[in-house]
Parts: sequence; structure tokens; C-alpha cells
Amino acid sequence: MNKFILLLVCLGTIISLSSAQRKATKDKSTKKEVLKETLTDVDGNVYHTVKIGKQVWMVENLKVTRYRNGDPIQNVTDDTKWTNLTTGAYCNYNNDISKSNTYGRLYNWYAVTDSRKITPKGWHIPTEAEWDVLIKHLGGESAAGGRMKEAGFFHWVNPNTAATNETGLTALPGGFRDYENGTFSNISDYGYWWSSTEFSSCLAWYRYLYYGSGSVERYGNDKGVGFSVRCVRD
Repeated sequence: MNKFILLLVCLGTIISLSSAQRKATKDKSTKKEVLKETLTDVDGNVYHTVKIGKQVWMVENLKVTRYRNGDPIQNVTDDTKWTNLTTGAYCNYNNDISKSNTYGRLYNWYAVTDSRKITPKGWHIPTEAEWDVLIKHLGGESAAGGRMKEAGFFHWVNPNTAATNETGLTALPGGFRDYENGTFSNISDYGYWWSSTEFSSCLAWYRYLYYGSGSVERYGNDKGVGFSVRCVRD
């Protein structure tokens, strides 16, 4: 009788562990699937990809300097010229080209929405609705930021709150370039990413992450601001 009870207990434990394993596998698969496939922009820059839910995202920030048809995107280094732009442009943070290797480049919204397209073929700048899909999949605005941020303090300032990078997006704090005076700010503290969705005639939606929070925030800002860009597959 005791052996029979022991057998039932063991079977129950095995079934329980098996169920837990299946649940863990399922939970993990809803977070990310790192893909072996890469994509290459018109300049030859190579980007890795990750599947999160039903979406496929670039792992790195965009760093292209030409539109898809080969036309150059303006590289504007002068502060005053940057503030007066109404056409597409990019810059490197602090006009330091070495920063683009890690953080990608900063683009104004005019470049983001130029009909010549800054994204590789088969990819596009995410709309607000597509950002919403990603964030909802990751548990909502209060939790998604930590799951998107690169963990640790190599790029993010301490405490890099709640950062786990369990999505594989490896979001980095690339800072921004101001539209009013052309100055650069907040590298290592904040990461900002454009959406392709217009907020008003002079504003567009963007998302940002912060070293002191695990949330992801949404605001509208002037189209002349320089923000980072991530691409999502068509």
C-alpha cells in the first residue's frame, strides 16, 4: 500500500513538473524568438532580427546614410541649420561618427516619412498601432520598458531599473538632438524612437525608455527632433 501511494506521489510530481516545463516553454516563446536571418541596408550595414509575438523587429538602431534608392540623406552637423530643417536629415550624436557604431544615427521625422524610404526593402518604420501591439504583448506600458532595455550598466546609467532584455530588442540609450537649438542630450540616460504616425501638423508620436524606470512612455514631439529609429518587417 505504501509503495502504491509513493508511486502515485512520484507520478503526480512528474506530471506537475512536465506541466510546468510546458508552461515555461510556452511563456518563453511568447516573449521572443531570436532569428538567424539578418537584413542589410543600402549602405551595407547588417542588422540582426528578433521575433516577438507575430512581429519581427531589428535588434539594432538604424544607421543608414542613404535612402533606399541610393539618394543621400542630409548629414547636418551645424546647429542652426538643423533647427531650420523641413526636409529629411540625420546626424551622429555630438557629430561623433564613432557613436553610430553602437547607437545608430539620429533622424528627424522628415527623413522617417520621406517617400524614398530610409528602411531596407521589406521593412518599415513602426506605426503607433504597431508599437502598441509590441507593448501590449510585453505586458503593457508599465512593464514593457524593462523587457526591452539592454540589461546592465555598460550603456545604460545605473540603476537601469527593471532592465532584463528578455525580448532580445537590446534597446540602448542613444539620446536625442533638439530641434530648437541643435544641441545633443541624454545619451546613456534615455532612448527615443520615432513612430511613423503624425500627431499634428508639426508633431509626431515617439516612444522613449529611461534608465530610472521599467516603463515605456509615449509622447508627441516636433518633427525636427533627432531620434533613433527601429524597423519592423512588412
